[in-house]
Amino acid sequence: MTTPTNTASTVAALAPAPGDAPVRPGPRKRPRDLRRAITPYVFLAVPLALLIVFTYIPVVSMFGYSVTSWDGLNPVKEFVGLDNYVEIGTRPELFEVLRVSLYYVGGSIVQMAVALYFATVLSFKVRFKNLFKGILFFPYLINGVAIGMIFLFFFQPGGTLDSTLALLGLEGLSRQWLGDPGIVNYSLAGTSVWRYLGLNFVLFLGAIQSIPGQIFEAADIDGASRWQQFRHLILPGIKPIVGLSFILAISGALSVFEIPFIMTGGANGSETFVIQTIELAFRFNKVGLASAMAVVLLLIILLITWIQRRIVPDEKVNLT
Repeated sequence: MTTPTNTASTVAALAPAPGDAPVRPGPRKRPRDLRRAITPYVFLAVPLALLIVFTYIPVVSMFGYSVTSWDGLNPVKEFVGLDNYVEIGTRPELFEVLRVSLYYVGGSIVQMAVALYFATVLSFKVRFKNLFKGILFFPYLINGVAIGMIFLFFFQPGGTLDSTLALLGLEGLSRQWLGDPGIVNYSLAGTSVWRYLGLNFVLFLGAIQSIPGQIFEAADIDGASRWQQFRHLILPGIKPIVGLSFILAISGALSVFEIPFIMTGGANGSETFVIQTIELAFRFNKVGLASAMAVVLLLIILLITWIQRRIVPDEKVNLT
């Protein structure tokens, strides 16, 4: 039996000291807070899974195929090491098609200039500017196959372009727009310019609209002309976007595929590096060599991007 003296001693020992703060249990994480913390990762799971399955795994597989002589059908993939890369380096005709990319590089420069012009004009107060924005961006929403079919009829003999020239009394300017090796690449590059103009336009317009409006108001008060505002405010303010557009233009020009493949199939001197790679893989069953060519193209694009970033590095824009 416990004595009263022992009970009092036990209570005194368990009681907190006069200077000690009472110990309280920490707050429990409620289920609602836990769900809130997990929700972003749940939404990221699906796009990350798609990115891994359809981008990273194929790229890794491409590197694996590039060191084999696989024909795409045989279950056995014979390892050949760097033989495919040696063959690419000793066959200069495989790189001759890169000259076709120069037409698309030139078209990309024209495209960027036109997109920047319209983005600058429509960033100011212009009547029906929302209508013009929609007209300029709409071609980018159309599927590439549909665009190829549209311009295939546009450029065919007696098609829309020839009929328009005849209506204007300019029949003498009609040509074999897709049949003449000296003209076909200009026609195809022009089609690509029309298709991707909306992308550059939206990038430039968004960058211009991110510049604080107070800067333009101060420039108007100081009497700056539109050209001076463009030269000293707009162009420096969108320099990072211009650099990004240049990278996209170069990579797109090197890897162009849809438009020439649909409209000409690479005929009449319009074959690109990617079309040649596809032909080697699926027509001549040289998947290993084609994979090595794809790796080389990827390295060329990364090298050009690195050089461009070194020449024009990203800098923090400060217009104030």
